[in-house]
Amino acid sequence: MKSYRKELWFEAPTRRAFINITPKVEACLKESGIKEGLVLVNAMHITASVFINDDESGLHHDFDL
Repeated sequence: MKSYRKELWFEAPTRRAFINITPKVEACLKESGIKEGLVLVNAMHITASVFINDDESGLHHDFDL
């Protein structure tokens, strides 16, 4: 079984921010050469989170309330 691991670092411009990491994750997948399987995206900090949803400003507003 083939595997690939890469750490990505992001700087949030404010205390709370929504950062679309999809292009960076897609670039990692392409770099890996793996054609099918699963991808695990994990926030390795206690105050960070990863959620999957549409990158839509209305959703960002709702989450930010």
